[in-house]
Amino acid sequence: MPIVIPKQLPAVEILEKENIFIMNDNKALQQDIRPLKILILNLMPNKVETETQLLRLLGNTPLQTEIILLKTATYQSKHTSEDHLESFYKTFDEVKNHTFDGLIITGAPIETMPFEEVSYWDELTQIMEFSKTNITSTLHICWGSQAGLYYHHGIQKYEQDKKIFGVFEHELLNKTNPLLRGFDDEAYIPHSRYTTVLKEDIDKVPELELLLYSEDSGVCLVASKDRKHVYMSGHVEYDVDSLQKEYFRDVQKGLDIHIPKNYFKNDDTTKNPTVKWRSTAHLLFANWLNYFVYQETPFELK
Repeated sequence: MPIVIPKQLPAVEILEKENIFIMNDNKALQQDIRPLKILILNLMPNKVETETQLLRLLGNTPLQTEIILLKTATYQSKHTSEDHLESFYKTFDEVKNHTFDGLIITGAPIETMPFEEVSYWDELTQIMEFSKTNITSTLHICWGSQAGLYYHHGIQKYEQDKKIFGVFEHELLNKTNPLLRGFDDEAYIPHSRYTTVLKEDIDKVPELELLLYSEDSGVCLVASKDRKHVYMSGHVEYDVDSLQKEYFRDVQKGLDIHIPKNYFKNDDTTKNPTVKWRSTAHLLFANWLNYFVYQETPFELK
């Protein structure tokens, strides 16, 4: 089934070339099935790149979805044109009187800052509070997952000695959970972060379940037992060259960065990396949309 997005969005041309099923607003109005209304709070600097990554996954499921892109009003992006933001993004004030089927909160390159020092923290807490009553299920990604675990459950993040950077193998801790349906026995997922949450802190919260864990990269996937919140510390949405770009960017800056683990063959940075996480990414998004959103949301949003 298609994903409904404005036909002028830059991601449209890329996704059409990949045969991702998309539909413009006019054609969607002729469909009898109600599309799922999904908010995406995009906190990443390169918003067009992140849009494309997420829409690629949302558009490869049997469910028709209508996407509403959300920006913060308290922080102006320095890496995305104002024209793009004004054309395709809304602020929380414009949507706060409505209900939605799903919400995605992306990561942000501010993970070592205390949450309360983030310029848009108050606005983000309003959105996360709103999600308790006006969103069927919320998917939090990377820093967004740490922010959600902190706000909803009081779980702290901890800075690491070195960056958790690479593609890591994860153990499935509950194969019967619908979020992991169809997964292989091991899941490979990219990570790129300087902070983490602890397994023992997750285990202390009865309403949370740890689903994916790695001895090398730690806590990866956590879900609330009522399916209202999903916390993903990795980046299943990443393109094949996302870690590659980050690595060479940090090298050029003179940062003390190690080669991403399990990414370049034989750690040879002159070779193209190989994707090990694409099927996991599509399964995770399809399962979240189906079992945590579509199966839980009412037909009529009120």
